[in-house]
Amino acid sequence: MINLERVGEHEFVASNGRGASVRIGRKGQEGSFSPVELLVAAAAGCAMVTSETLILRRTGGDQLTAEADAVQSESGNEVISIPVTLSYDLSAVDDPEALETVVRRAVEQFCTVTRTLKQSATSPLQLPTPLQTASDPL
Repeated sequence: MINLERVGEHEFVASNGRGASVRIGRKGQEGSFSPVELLVAAAAGCAMVTSETLILRRTGGDQLTAEADAVQSESGNEVISIPVTLSYDLSAVDDPEALETVVRRAVEQFCTVTRTLKQSATSPLQLPTPLQTASDPL
């Protein structure tokens, strides 16, 4: 469960039960991620978490980075693609194509975020309902 709390005008903090938190705000707001930036970070982070062991075991290194960006529709109101680029050293890899195949397969099969994006997950919005008062008929 993720909890969000308003901490100022257009400023929110998301936290999880393990003590981690991240600031969320409008696009361009200093010191925070926009919601779209968090979506992009989730896609890149999921690819990295999913492939980390495979890559580092085969490369013998400990360097792994990712870049990602949101490609938005002409209206800017929806993300149509999130290209993710993983970077790591291939100098110690005998068969780079085999590693690419394994990494792609792992991300496609096990990365919850990118799999969810492909499925176009729904995001039902629940709003508070008016509370009944003592004068309301039952």
